[in-house]
Amino acid sequence: MSDEVARIFEEGDFDEIAGVTPAAPTAENPSPGDLLDAGNFDEQGYLRLNPDVAASIDRGEFASGHQHYLLHGFREGRNTPSANNLPRNRLLRPTALATQAATPLAEIPFNVEAVLASSTGAIFIVGWVDDTASPVETLRIGSPNWRIVLDASSIIRIRRGDVENALGRPIVHRFGFIGFVYTDQTIENAGSVMVHATFANGGQVQSQVACRPTSEIELRNILLTRLADADFHGNPCVERIACLDGGMGDQIIAFNRAITRRLVANPYMERFGPTGRRLRGSIVVALYGKAEYLHAQNALYAGLPGIEDYEFIYVSNSPELGETLMREAKIGSYIYDIAQTVMVLPGNAGFGAANNIALAAARSDRILNVNPDVFPRDPDWAAKHTALIDSGEDGTRLFGVPLYYDDGSLMHGGMYFEADEAISIVEGGFTRRRMLRTEHYGKGAPPDGTPYMRPRPVPAVTGAFISSERAWYERLGGFSEDFVFGHYEDADLCLKSLEQGVPSWLKDIRLWHFEGKGSTRLPPHEGGSIVNRWLFSRRWDEMLTRDLLGAAPANAHFAGGV
Repeated sequence: MSDEVARIFEEGDFDEIAGVTPAAPTAENPSPGDLLDAGNFDEQGYLRLNPDVAASIDRGEFASGHQHYLLHGFREGRNTPSANNLPRNRLLRPTALATQAATPLAEIPFNVEAVLASSTGAIFIVGWVDDTASPVETLRIGSPNWRIVLDASSIIRIRRGDVENALGRPIVHRFGFIGFVYTDQTIENAGSVMVHATFANGGQVQSQVACRPTSEIELRNILLTRLADADFHGNPCVERIACLDGGMGDQIIAFNRAITRRLVANPYMERFGPTGRRLRGSIVVALYGKAEYLHAQNALYAGLPGIEDYEFIYVSNSPELGETLMREAKIGSYIYDIAQTVMVLPGNAGFGAANNIALAAARSDRILNVNPDVFPRDPDWAAKHTALIDSGEDGTRLFGVPLYYDDGSLMHGGMYFEADEAISIVEGGFTRRRMLRTEHYGKGAPPDGTPYMRPRPVPAVTGAFISSERAWYERLGGFSEDFVFGHYEDADLCLKSLEQGVPSWLKDIRLWHFEGKGSTRLPPHEGGSIVNRWLFSRRWDEMLTRDLLGAAPANAHFAGGV
């Protein structure tokens, strides 16, 4: 829109445009606020439906179809592609629903397999369509009480081998679709909805389908499982990550953040054991799916030198474990004289949020984030830890420690970053994708005599054990809650610290880590890991590729070698 036209519309002085005052706004005769802006206007579709306007542009009478629409078309009732009469990816109520001109339905195979909606504003749709002749541009879902138009930013296309077989078309085409949008608005139970698929050539098909109401947690799990199971032509790892670029990744993160906020808003909490002690550290343990590690850690940490200066805070992402955890914590505190707190969340808020919410219960100035399957290898580890943080030596603001597998070999001597330069080939074309990942120094090395246990700054340390000054942890914002369930929060925290000039360190206090044993892993977690790697790569690619990749990064903080 030109500045002059914008001014006229803003001031409502329509006489300057057409010499007449328009009628009062209605669904058929919208007010200026209802007009389509350039970013939401289908230029080619408008000219296709109004060939006289196209001819006027050829004669130089208008700069574009959008200009004609603003100056004349909206009051003349000119046809516009129906889906484009509505804003995209935003829930609309009846007062905002313009009357749509009927568009002939095409004879195109189209099937909507499911539409799910949570009352908190999330909508999920899955199905398939044969759009080999003209690609789908939007999916419009409508009920008597609300309507929403999903465009390419909220739809990913996937391979469907079953559809290829059913149609007898084993070609390189993504017949399947998964659509998702999070609106953060109340969605009433619709019963059934009408779904219209609109195509680039102006055609459309429709299907009526039941809209199943579901909880937001169930919807999140279904969506992430579908993402993990999705099939693609070419390199599935590359394509599965790339499909999140258009907007679906951001929608999932926003939805997960909203779920997380509600889950941590009001945790149930009980304290056990001695009170009144001066505490030097708060050992925070996030639990999911398994309760037995509370008792195991109580037994194996208790009685060791210096442990009386520490408290345990167990945060459970599994509400069904709450009663068992309370009982075990009460018994453990009596037997071992351990100060501990149990916090129970009403659902899985993820690793980051569970660790962050523990700060509300922590009674010390030191936060130790510890996995449930991490146990002391050095009997005097707690006394060493206290002496270290009292020493004032470099690298105590945020540090990790060597962790060992149960066979005695080294699992973790600090972390560094690598980039996978992966290639996907589809229809003879190449797509190159750089995806970041973490690696561990000394992974699998013999338990002693390696350089990987020596104290030194490292690019990152694992969230299986991180010790931080509470004030520094809070200044960094704790673990990011953008990551779904858990993966990459530890590296993200370390990079936030490095960004502010404080690298993480490795300190020689040795513990066991029975990696992967402390929680239950389900199909939705695989989908969450895909989203997390996509997010981590997008967030840190520029910083890491500049001077932080590889086991010997060029970054000045590691000039002395790692």
